[in-house]
Amino acid sequence: MIKKLIGVVLVFSAITISAQKNSASPYSYFGIGETFEAVTVEQASMGGIGVALKEKHHLNFINPAANADLRVATYAIGGSSNFLTLEKENISQSGSSTSLRYVSLGFPLGKKAGLSVGLQPFTSVGYSMLDTKNEDDVTLFTGEGGVNKIYASFGMYIVEGLSVGLEAGYVFGNLEKSILNQRASTALATKYQEKVDVRGGEFKLGAQYKRVLKNKINLYTGASFTLKSDFSVKGNEKMYSLALTNTKKEIVRDELFNRSVNGDVTIPLKSVFGFGLGKDNKWYIGVNQEFKSSLSTSNSLVSDGSGYKYDDSSKLSIGGYFIPKINSISNYWDRVTYRGGLRFEDTGLLIQTGTDFTVIKDFGINVGVGLPLPRQLSNVNIGFEYGQRGTTNNNLIKEKYFNVRLSLSLNSVKWFNKRKID
Repeated sequence: MIKKLIGVVLVFSAITISAQKNSASPYSYFGIGETFEAVTVEQASMGGIGVALKEKHHLNFINPAANADLRVATYAIGGSSNFLTLEKENISQSGSSTSLRYVSLGFPLGKKAGLSVGLQPFTSVGYSMLDTKNEDDVTLFTGEGGVNKIYASFGMYIVEGLSVGLEAGYVFGNLEKSILNQRASTALATKYQEKVDVRGGEFKLGAQYKRVLKNKINLYTGASFTLKSDFSVKGNEKMYSLALTNTKKEIVRDELFNRSVNGDVTIPLKSVFGFGLGKDNKWYIGVNQEFKSSLSTSNSLVSDGSGYKYDDSSKLSIGGYFIPKINSISNYWDRVTYRGGLRFEDTGLLIQTGTDFTVIKDFGINVGVGLPLPRQLSNVNIGFEYGQRGTTNNNLIKEKYFNVRLSLSLNSVKWFNKRKID
């Protein structure tokens, strides 16, 4: 019964991730959209660390080598709600979005290897921006859509304490962006629209090493490398004149052009290094350092570099967890996992302000808890994040956000055991 239920949830979750609107951020205008970090709610609650972290009952999306430590079948599903406040000079506006962030299933393969499969959003586009600098010339920028990733990740031990892993993913999705211009002196408006499909493959390599020090303290080190890959971008673009009714319905008049577009997006090499110290089922503190080369594209609206460009990016994450007493019988809160972390990021996005470019930075503070279910290895994870991205300097937009994350991690040693009696 549990296998059938998990199968139904996997299919339903896959449909939901593919159809949902994941972003309300104006920063999803750039490139192929706002990028989603492949982290679980547990990892996000610790500032996004995890490249060196080994756990037997939780999945690890940062480093495929961590699959080698899976000892029970683990099903994970996570979602989040994002609350935004956008500030520009003396103007502010609020928005929100709720989305399913991942659905994954992992299980051990013997005593030295493990495999996980799943579906995650990769990028998302969701914005509506009105440019009214000139009252006689109003421009509306809108975009929607997203790119998802389905993946399989494998890890195994090659010697005691050292595990390696490989992840292969297929990226797919579609994006739609448009620019509507209305001039007061002109009866008709003009609209440029582009619809494209994005397809491509992605590969990740990883390694982890654990060494036991004095007083049963463990030293963890790890690294993962997401290889450079090219995604194809195919679709069509068109421009036409139109009349707008009182209900904002478009009445198309003349089509100026309609043609196919072909290009590609080069996703650069991403390297993540980290280390940590901890005691099994007690505490852990770790540091991640991420480096990523600049994004490059060759497609019109998706990659129109007028007004912005990309540079190398980096991110530093610090965090950890603490469990007062994992086997406590008298006090439930002693079995709870308490998490926290910080994140400092240089996004690599530079927006033109006059003759100069302004670097867009991101910062987040994270806390969370893992609530164990009665008589189970499973748990419910709740995480909270407060952060800021961008700046109001040079007439730009600062984004203040508050994220609420929720996940369910179900563990069972029976899911893949063959029943002796039907």
